Amino acid sequence: MAVLPMFPLGTVLLPSVFLPLHVFEPRYQALVADCIAGDREFGVVLIARGSEVGGGDVRTGVGTIARILEIDALPDGRSQLLTVGIERIRVVAWLPDDPYPLADVDPYPDADAGDGDLVDAVAAVKVRLTRVLALAVELGATVATLSPEFSPDASLASFQASALAPMGPLDRQRLLAEPSTRSRLGLLDDMLQETEQILALQLGDDAGPADDE
Repeated sequence: MAVLPMFPLGTVLLPSVFLPLHVFEPRYQALVADCIAGDREFGVVLIARGSEVGGGDVRTGVGTIARILEIDALPDGRSQLLTVGIERIRVVAWLPDDPYPLADVDPYPDADAGDGDLVDAVAAVKVRLTRVLALAVELGATVATLSPEFSPDASLASFQASALAPMGPLDRQRLLAEPSTRSRLGLLDDMLQETEQILALQLGDDAGPADDE
């Protein structure tokens, strides 16, 4: 186990994916200062439910280590960061938020990390993701790319595909938490298939009825 500064967010960070952050709360300014003085790393977890329902926020138990790549310190103490996810972690125990959230964490690699027999599964997800992104663009959405390129490492590729898929943070968290690359690719393919069907129906409705001859 290792004690790691933690940054709960309303978004999900996935390994090998970039995440810009705007830091303005004093406790997270202190977190950034300590990280810069150290190894430039902290943990990111999703806030599954906020404190607006009473009590503290509810944080997920699986997250990702973020590494600070760039920092732009503003005169008023705020910071703009560019970070990248480098490793999945499991939260073993939350410690008191003093002076910022802290947790005991363990590495949480995919159970089949390094399995070279996942090329076809990655290729199938890439094909379906490309179709889904094209449909989303036809419906007026903005996407990062229509020609996704993934790491040759299947585990990282599964995270990169999950980051590009049009879905909400809770679904992306489900993908992050899958125990293996194979199970993540399978779940992502199922999610994309459902999304493809929904978008195709929406596109058909938007086209309107065909003119009578």
